[in-house]
Amino acid sequence: MFYHKKQLQYFKPPEKPDAVYAKKIQELIGGTFGEMTVMMQYLFQGWNCRGPAKYRDMLLDIGTEEIGHIEMLATMIAHLLDKAPVKMQEEGALDQVVGAVMGGSNPRDVIMAAAMNPQHAIVSGLGAMPADSVGFPWNGRFIVASGNLMADFRSNLHAESQGRLQAVRMYEMSDDPGVKDTLSFMIARDTMHQNQWEAAIEELKADGLESTPVPSSFPLDLEKREYAYQFWNHSEGTDSAEGRWAKGPSMDGKGEFEYVANPQPLGPEPTPPQPDPRLHGTPKTQQMQGTGNGSVIERREIGG
Repeated sequence: MFYHKKQLQYFKPPEKPDAVYAKKIQELIGGTFGEMTVMMQYLFQGWNCRGPAKYRDMLLDIGTEEIGHIEMLATMIAHLLDKAPVKMQEEGALDQVVGAVMGGSNPRDVIMAAAMNPQHAIVSGLGAMPADSVGFPWNGRFIVASGNLMADFRSNLHAESQGRLQAVRMYEMSDDPGVKDTLSFMIARDTMHQNQWEAAIEELKADGLESTPVPSSFPLDLEKREYAYQFWNHSEGTDSAEGRWAKGPSMDGKGEFEYVANPQPLGPEPTPPQPDPRLHGTPKTQQMQGTGNGSVIERREIGG
């Protein structure tokens, strides 16, 4: 059961409307690393968690918190868009978009030149949308919920790192005290969440539930161990040989890094199998071209 409190987690309204900045904030809601992504990612990870109760509870705690972050950003967008229509009515034909319509020009050119989002007025009625800053709808394929907590927590750390980076960039793009104050809170929460996922990763190790490489449950003797810690130099130059990944003990403590300066192919030149004649692909020679009557489905049913 979810229970909604009417008060926002935190919020300071903007001091002035800014339709262009409202469009930019959409990235923090519906972008690849926006709040909708982390909200759904954490909730599905929690709902699917079969591990200890502390992990499930933690995931649902933070997933629910992210719902509130979306509400904060949606409220910010509403404030940024709120006074714009009134100003347009007052200024009438002086407004570039209205002037373009009245003058018979294409308003799309004016809107795009100003980097405004016409859907904020046409589709959402001056409200936030589940989309990114260029209008691309949020997609459920953005989320990761694999059932392996180590793999998921690493993905979460990545998402929070990218999300905080984008929030900081948005902070730098604004001079509105209210906007900067609200983003400052969200940036602080992103700091906590990055630390949270690092702590959760260490907790999984301490609990003996997962380690590197993920999944740690797969028997190492089933992989070709002679290649497990080789760094292959696949580009010109050998600067990569200076990195931690090219020498010394591996990070999982189960091997030694080896730098291979000139890696060689280990397999033969591929010889693709010839096409099934019933699918009418192009074979290597004319003699391999099959013939027959009826549809592909009919011949498969007859010939097996």
